[in-house]
Amino acid sequence: MYPIDYILIPLCAYLIGSIPFGLLITKFSGLGDIRTIGSGNIGATNVLRTGNKALALLTLVLDSGKGAVAVIALTAAFPQAPALFIGLFAIAGHCFPVWLKFKGGKGVSTALGVLLAATPITGLATAAVWIVSLISTRISSLSALTATALAPLFTFFIYGGTAALYVLAIALLIAYRHKDNILRLLKGEEPKVGKKKNIKLKDNE
Repeated sequence: MYPIDYILIPLCAYLIGSIPFGLLITKFSGLGDIRTIGSGNIGATNVLRTGNKALALLTLVLDSGKGAVAVIALTAAFPQAPALFIGLFAIAGHCFPVWLKFKGGKGVSTALGVLLAATPITGLATAAVWIVSLISTRISSLSALTATALAPLFTFFIYGGTAALYVLAIALLIAYRHKDNILRLLKGEEPKVGKKKNIKLKDNE
């Protein structure tokens, strides 16, 4: 890659990932600022707390889609760039969007899109773990943490060590974004999916 590519590729991936679909969708739908309800997060789980399942699903699809688009479009433009390297910056864009003073989502949906585009088998396996865990526990954060914790192992055995290191970095980023959720899980205080929250939590869940 040319030296400028090491700046251009991460920047483009970051900007794609930083599009706050959850915030835009709820505002355009007349629901106001999603950051003022529930946990204050811009992701699909908090959109679901509005009671609108269709908008929550649309947020999930678009947040996943931007991760996939970043990987597919930028690997097409820069074939020499590692797909997971691109994906990592797209996820960082979702977690720390410049437009929202670097206060974004947890990155799970965007990470799923990245994995499906860059390492499809890992993406499918991770999605399967997430779905099974969510059905059995109804705890979004626990399901996300379980799935992403296993993703580096899936990647290592299927795609090799280098790819697994990138996925490990993704998993660690997501774990960091869930640090407050982890504390609530340890205390047995983490809410289940479908439970509305009218009081804003202290952290940006």
